[in-house]
Amino acid sequence: MEIDDLDRRILEELLKNSKRSYRQLADDLDIAPGTVLKRIKDMESNGIIKGYSVVVDHSKLGSQIIALIEIISSGGKLEEMGKKLAKLENIYGVYETTGSPDAIIIGKFKDTDELGKFARYLLGLPSVSRTNTHVVLNTVKEDFRLLP
Repeated sequence: MEIDDLDRRILEELLKNSKRSYRQLADDLDIAPGTVLKRIKDMESNGIIKGYSVVVDHSKLGSQIIALIEIISSGGKLEEMGKKLAKLENIYGVYETTGSPDAIIIGKFKDTDELGKFARYLLGLPSVSRTNTHVVLNTVKEDFRLLP
């Protein structure tokens, strides 16, 4: 499915606030509520809209450290390792990459003790030969909701 300008406008509005009703969204876009409903349902069924969520300030929930961790894998079990890491609640992104490293993960941790335990856990996995951890000092921008 290709999206047109109206679909893009609907997505932009949903990204701003997905709690609005179809009627409110239709009013904001000056289109019929039935059109909004049909367009959203089409985008959901075609996998363009994968789900709905909230944006959380993790620091207010106790996660003070954001770490980007590069992983060099061994034993050809990159996909298996990625699936295992993706299930962990403090891991927010798992990316297989080209070149070196083989994967990069993004995690949020309460403190350096928790990060240290996680680093030791990673190094204990048979599919991990080496890691390189980067601790974020300041978040300038973080918004995964943007449209291309």
